[in-house]
Amino acid sequence: MNWIRRAAIDVRPLRHGPFRRLWLGQGVSFVGFQVTAVAVPVQVYDMTRSSLWVGVLGFVNLVPLIVFGLWGGAVADHMDRRRLLFLSSCVTWVSTLLLLLQALLGVENLWLIMAVVAVQASGFAVASPTRAAIIPRLLDRSLVPAANTLNFTASTVGMLAGPLFAGVILARWNYSAAYALDAVLFTVGLYAALRLPPIPPLGEITGSPGLRSVIEGLRYLWTQPVLLMSFVVDIIAMGVAMPRALFPEVADTRFGGEGAVGWLFAAMAFGAFAGGLMSGWIGRVHRQGAALVGAIAVWGLAVAAAGLARELWLVLLLLAVGGAADLVSSVFRQTMLQTYAPDEMRGRLQGVFVVVVAGGPRLGDVRAGTTAAVAGASVSWVGGGLACAVLVVIVGLCVPALMKYDTRTALQSPDDKTPQKKPEQAKDHDT
Repeated sequence: MNWIRRAAIDVRPLRHGPFRRLWLGQGVSFVGFQVTAVAVPVQVYDMTRSSLWVGVLGFVNLVPLIVFGLWGGAVADHMDRRRLLFLSSCVTWVSTLLLLLQALLGVENLWLIMAVVAVQASGFAVASPTRAAIIPRLLDRSLVPAANTLNFTASTVGMLAGPLFAGVILARWNYSAAYALDAVLFTVGLYAALRLPPIPPLGEITGSPGLRSVIEGLRYLWTQPVLLMSFVVDIIAMGVAMPRALFPEVADTRFGGEGAVGWLFAAMAFGAFAGGLMSGWIGRVHRQGAALVGAIAVWGLAVAAAGLARELWLVLLLLAVGGAADLVSSVFRQTMLQTYAPDEMRGRLQGVFVVVVAGGPRLGDVRAGTTAAVAGASVSWVGGGLACAVLVVIVGLCVPALMKYDTRTALQSPDDKTPQKKPEQAKDHDT
């Protein structure tokens, strides 16, 4: 039984009260967030009967994520992160209440919904890098990989449960019920943010969180090959290999229609969830750069193999393997960023992380759809997976610093001279 305990997900970070509440708040509120993420496009389509307007929602979400993700990360380096997380979470919560209000009143104004969605995305874009930058201040460095695994696993649960709840609610009730559920669940996240200890900047911070601060963060990233390449390989993974834009066509032409679409979209999330449950080994990996490259190569090969498979069950199994590999790579990327970057840069780099995570899959959708239009869905699917595996190996060979990155010899960035103070841990360890 000892091997089972070693392989099972590491839950030690949950012994720390502040992180436990933050994790629970994020997990519960993310379920509601996913309910709204389904309800809004369904409502827009119901109002307009146009998939074009549903597609516009993606653009309305992406622009604030890019702008406020970068700016929010800069702000997180200049002010108390607990306060910023609470304020930005309030923006998201109020946006959900506005969606609830317009549904209750039957306003059905498309431009109002678009504006509220943009504001909601702005709050989310600020809260996400702030929350991620908080974790290394709550926990010992050795527990950060386990904390990230718990967070990604909880997010996967939200991605599975949220759409299922949304489907039931919209079928039996209405949009108001969906938005109301999101608003209620989000209060758990607000409570978690409010109960955090103060997390002010470490050391003396100069300047203001404007464009100059953002540029400073990007300039710092450019001088750190390990961190820079962790972003590059993420873009390769999502932008080159993500096949989800091909799922509707493949379901229709290869597996007989709509019944297969849902399974195709869910397969990677199921794999990520299963991978999270068996992730106890991740925290014991020290060569995180090489592990990151290896995980992305597995992701690419699994995607390519799924594109070649002709039985639906085998496609789903291979996509699940890819989803598990993607979760592993996500944990290593996040952990390297949180532990290698100095605290005064973490917020800004987490902002870049949010932009990459949000933009990569959308680039992948464009790449997959465009290639499929020219060469066919199979070529697009299989070629993207193989290209991803090849490119990430080339990057690893060309950037030895990434492959040699070892937590035992690179405990902190060469520029991080500030000791990791954590008075907040002593205040609330087990409550």
